[in-house]
Amino acid sequence: MKQTPSIPLRIWLVFIVFGLVGQIAWTIENMYLNLYIYKTVTYDPNAIAIMVAVTAVVATLTTLLMGALSDKLGKRKAFMTCGYILWGLSIGAFGYINKTTMENVFPQLDVIAVTVTAIILLDCLMTFLGSTANDAAFQAWVTDVTNPQNRGKAEGLLATMPLIGMLVVFGLFDPLTQQAKWKTFFIVVGLMVTGAGVLGLFLIRDERIVRKETNYLKDLLYGFKPSTIRTHRNLYLIFLIVCLLGIAQQVFLPYIIIYFEYYLGITNYAIILGIILISSSLISIIGGQFVDRHGKRGILLCSVIVYFVAMFIIFLFGRFWNGMRWLMLGMTTIVAILMMGAYLVAMVVLNALGRDLVPKEHIGVFSGIRMIFFVMIPMVIGPIIGSTIIRNSPSTYVDEFGVIQSTPIPEIFLGGAFVGLLVMAPLYILLSTLKGGVGYEAT
Repeated sequence: MKQTPSIPLRIWLVFIVFGLVGQIAWTIENMYLNLYIYKTVTYDPNAIAIMVAVTAVVATLTTLLMGALSDKLGKRKAFMTCGYILWGLSIGAFGYINKTTMENVFPQLDVIAVTVTAIILLDCLMTFLGSTANDAAFQAWVTDVTNPQNRGKAEGLLATMPLIGMLVVFGLFDPLTQQAKWKTFFIVVGLMVTGAGVLGLFLIRDERIVRKETNYLKDLLYGFKPSTIRTHRNLYLIFLIVCLLGIAQQVFLPYIIIYFEYYLGITNYAIILGIILISSSLISIIGGQFVDRHGKRGILLCSVIVYFVAMFIIFLFGRFWNGMRWLMLGMTTIVAILMMGAYLVAMVVLNALGRDLVPKEHIGVFSGIRMIFFVMIPMVIGPIIGSTIIRNSPSTYVDEFGVIQSTPIPEIFLGGAFVGLLVMAPLYILLSTLKGGVGYEAT
């Protein structure tokens, strides 16, 4: 058997530091800002849906523009390190955006509208910095320093980072939010992200990147040309599959903490989510090893099927929740582990295939194209579907002001499962082109 090329320890360390800290920052952006608005500003789920959608567009445009720029300049390190330093500072700034501050600054305006707007604007700035550093530069750098023979291992590690990042936040920082110490929460996480950028100054080197002398605008538009799509058909099929999987996930993910706390009544949700995240991460790491050794086709198909079946089962468990509370909690935890583990394994396969097929002279550009399908479309469509389900649900409670509020319900998982079924058509087309082994056909 041909030996798989090894990845140097220094590069593994960058994967861990930048991958983990970046995902801790995205956990704050994708989940805890939602909770921050819900608990301190307004219970309207539309505020969350709008924020998620707007920042998804910002993230995609940023990655597209800055990814192409990093290609042209032949630089990744400066974008990664400086981006992380500034990214951390923007996270810390959230600690100063609250209703009290906004009411003092804008006493004549609607304090809720002003506070939500300020949070969304700062979130856009944070997203610009994070997408420049992580989505554009770091993701392209990962492709620069890996190859088709060792990307399964790299993706197996990186695929666990979103869940490990959530675990770190739940375990170390969530108690601050439970005590309403939001300012401390944002500042501590911000300092961690800034520290990672400083550490990157000593760890990261630009590798295998040649400065491009081509036209920047043409490079920017390259991924949108019909001829490019035809030439790289399988790559765009992979993007479409990831997009549909992502829409399914975003129907429930922005509301999952609120679902656990307000619908299921689990105030110590961090423990349950921690168990789910640790177990799912282990599944992903093991899956990455199997992808490199045993091929992608069967693993991809099985993981997608398990993902959607598990979502449907979680919906059923939620409907029986009141009758068998602790039994349902244990069974929900087990199925959630399978659901998230299957999703991560599918992403290992799809990301590894995608990196194999990306045109090497346009890696940065395709980081932006990737974001359209991986982030923008799912995070615009998914949360709106979830918000619609929540707002039309009969499940409500009365808040401390005597106002009736809607709570997330199990149907958000059912909605995700139904949306995700759309993936079967492009998945069938892709699988028909994959060989039985580790290889693939590029056309």
